[in-house]
Amino acid sequence: MKILVVGSGGREHAIVWTLGQSPRKPTIFCAPGNAGIASLATCVPIAAHDVEALKDFVVRNHIDLTVVGPEVPLALGIADEFRKHRLKIFGPTKGAARLEASKSFSKELMQRAGIPTARAKSFTDAASALAYADQQPLPMVIKADGLAQGKGVMIATNRQQAREAIVDCMEKAVFGEAGKEVLIEEFLDGEELTIMAFTDGRTIVPMPPAQDHKRVGDGDTGLNTGGMGAYAPAPLGTAVLREQVRQQVLEPIVTHLSRIGSPFQGVLYAGLMVVKGVPYVLEFNARMGDPETQVVLPLLKTDLLEVIEAVVEHRLDQIGVEWSKEAAVCVVMTSGGYPGPYRTGVPIRGLSEVPPEHAVIFHAGTAFDQQAVVTAGGRVLGITGLGSDIASAQQTAYRAANALSFDGCHYRRDIAHRALHPRTSS
Repeated sequence: MKILVVGSGGREHAIVWTLGQSPRKPTIFCAPGNAGIASLATCVPIAAHDVEALKDFVVRNHIDLTVVGPEVPLALGIADEFRKHRLKIFGPTKGAARLEASKSFSKELMQRAGIPTARAKSFTDAASALAYADQQPLPMVIKADGLAQGKGVMIATNRQQAREAIVDCMEKAVFGEAGKEVLIEEFLDGEELTIMAFTDGRTIVPMPPAQDHKRVGDGDTGLNTGGMGAYAPAPLGTAVLREQVRQQVLEPIVTHLSRIGSPFQGVLYAGLMVVKGVPYVLEFNARMGDPETQVVLPLLKTDLLEVIEAVVEHRLDQIGVEWSKEAAVCVVMTSGGYPGPYRTGVPIRGLSEVPPEHAVIFHAGTAFDQQAVVTAGGRVLGITGLGSDIASAQQTAYRAANALSFDGCHYRRDIAHRALHPRTSS
């Protein structure tokens, strides 16, 4: 069997790695891939957003299944295009992917479906947005409506910050087209949690709860990033809370999408804020999270290929999906300066010195310079440790991270601190 995985980051490396363990031993291609993925799959120099070129590759090479990692090709309608040509693909349609591509659309659906979420109002006119923000309680949240690579959310603690965020989005176009419309949302004070789920549009199979670390610095300080690490299962996601999320969040949104003619097939990501035991939806994503995928997929005991095929063929109710009782912690190593400007092309040392039984090294922003593996992005590597509990998984991840280095390398030293020190966490 031939599979194409679309994307080039740590999430896609984790998908390729997990599919590679299938007893069916599929032949895997990845477009465009990275230096780490190249050891497991044939990398193809096609950009993830080039839908036409990806389709042509699949047709020419008789690919049996395409698995989409990132959000951009989904928002562009890759699933619609492939299905039109009867090509098997794992990922939601453009209509269903609007759940992530437009925060205003997503918020409207949540309100219609009665899903717990923060109060919000959307604006396409800067003057109206500024006038509204001047009347709202602080802090408040300003969100670019469209896809902004995880960086279009600003928490304003004073009026000046709110005004700057709106002007940056709507007048200075810092986030391009994504910021032409903004959402001004009430601030929720709680603890974040991620619950992803496989769904074929009818059946929903939640994954273990995970927690991402967005801030660049220890103690959750500094600028927001695409994610500095994650762990699973997060203790915050108790059995009671998970059932709440299934009944109050996942089932209503899947049902509502089907009702409006956009059934969701793929992975549904619910980014939650848990306030006094109540899960409120901060955002939905239409694909696996990054770096959450790097801690959740290593806990999957069932063959991922079997799960994906069941989703694509609308028979998810016919298979049992099992998860390991272990824990996983992922530490993300970044280029110096990230999430601001950073250097690339920096050689990475120690990759061959980490025994595979100690940790899994998922490449995010890497490339080859002749035979050497070098940095090629802000987030460079995700080091995932497994263990019988969070503490042992954390030790394994950091032991491996300490064996790796590159000039300017930065990583947080407290990933999973909320699980290990819940009373002292901020």
